[in-house]
Amino acid sequence: MATEAELNTAHREITNLMSRFSRGIDLRDWVMYRSVFTDEIEIDYTSYRAGNGGMFRAEDWVQRGRMLFPGLTASQHFLSNLHITVEGDRGTVISYVRAEHVLPNTAGDAMFTIGGYYTDSVVRVGGEWRICKKQLTVLWNSGNPAVLTMARERAAALLADA
Repeated sequence: MATEAELNTAHREITNLMSRFSRGIDLRDWVMYRSVFTDEIEIDYTSYRAGNGGMFRAEDWVQRGRMLFPGLTASQHFLSNLHITVEGDRGTVISYVRAEHVLPNTAGDAMFTIGGYYTDSVVRVGGEWRICKKQLTVLWNSGNPAVLTMARERAAALLADA
């Protein structure tokens, strides 16, 4: 059984992991973003878009982010109310998420916001906590969902010009 000090350390490290997840995607720091995942990750974003789930190589999941987020002017993933449970080298994190996606455009609102919660399974690998499963449960959204479609198109054009 873990001591209180070991649990406090694990909670602090897992909280930092979740912060790096948000910062990595929002700052387009793909090395940081990749560093939060195990080599393979199970994704379930089906509550947002049917069929958006499965097993991914971490590099492939990061590449999917590279095909969307650079097309936005900005994004901010706010995580709060983290509920962390740890048992040995495995844990679960449930966190509220509010994800803001911004792209000024002539087709409507410049923002699309998703609200809900993440359920993450984490595992300690080589002494560091990593996300091995990420599930998004969308409870609401607001704004212009076309922002994400336009961002994908813009990101593809940016990649083609590079």
